[in-house]
Amino acid sequence: MIKKLFSLNLDEFVGPDAAILLLRIGTASLMLTHGIPKLLRVLEGDFSFDDPIGIGSTTSLILVTFAEAICAFLVLIGLMTRISLVPLIIAMIVAVFIAHAGDPFGDKELGLFFLISFIVLFLTGPGKYSVDQMIFRR
Repeated sequence: MIKKLFSLNLDEFVGPDAAILLLRIGTASLMLTHGIPKLLRVLEGDFSFDDPIGIGSTTSLILVTFAEAICAFLVLIGLMTRISLVPLIIAMIVAVFIAHAGDPFGDKELGLFFLISFIVLFLTGPGKYSVDQMIFRR
């Protein structure tokens, strides 16, 4: 067991697909805690929201809700994963570098965590424990 803890080979310890699964489910679940309240606001007709990139507050809210609720759910189950990560990556770039540009670093940490996690998932793909794998396996 000690040898496995010091191994540089991920396959010896748990396997890369299990690690990707944990990152995908964990990150998407945490993002849903931001997306679901926004989705409920949209469904209730409350479209008040910031307009960080000048496209209108309603459009901004709808786009960020789509990313944080719909796309996060798709990432959670591993369906159309890489495509679904693109809006999430864009949303986090806007949140960190535009909407919160003047904020202290501590206020940007969560957004940066999401951004890095989404980029890693984009690069690795959904892993073998995903709907994508079930549909598109070769």
